Amino acid sequence: MRKVVLASASPRRRELLEKIGLKFEVDPSDFAEAASGDLEPHIQAKQLSLAKAKTTAEKYPDAIIIAADTFGVLDGQIIGKPRTGSAAKKMLRMLSGRSHLVITGFTIMDTGSGKHISRSIETKVYFRTLTDAEIDDYVSTGEPLDKAGAYAIQELGAIFIKKIVGDYYNVIGLPLCAVTESLKQFGIRVL
Repeated sequence: MRKVVLASASPRRRELLEKIGLKFEVDPSDFAEAASGDLEPHIQAKQLSLAKAKTTAEKYPDAIIIAADTFGVLDGQIIGKPRTGSAAKKMLRMLSGRSHLVITGFTIMDTGSGKHISRSIETKVYFRTLTDAEIDDYVSTGEPLDKAGAYAIQELGAIFIKKIVGDYYNVIGLPLCAVTESLKQFGIRVL
């Protein structure tokens, strides 16, 4: 089997690929990602994942690279990862009682042939209405920091989610169904 490289420092993406039994190594891309408000979110997600894949691919002459980028979208605007508690509180107040999209762009690249696939998957997430006390208490746990949309659906943030429409794993950071289907086009099968 060919070497598969996950071009991501995300522990969640690593855990998801381990969960399905894929054999891979991790080599985070050093691409300096910067979201742009000029591009439609699906296009931007695919472009960011492709740039990450290309950066890591330079180190591997014959491997399959998997790269991804995940962010939230509210009212057509990308919401990224809060770096401070006050930014996380502001983000959670905006999401409270509303729905938003989580978009993951991913790229799978064969460094030997240059063939690649870039796709984007969206999941709609519905938040219940949050109280100020709940937001303050959640932010005090530290969990929302450096998470797209200021919450972790697979952790304590799950208590805020009324429902989702789409791929649950996409909200965590990697749409497993779409990724495993795309890997088949590169001769990589999970089952």
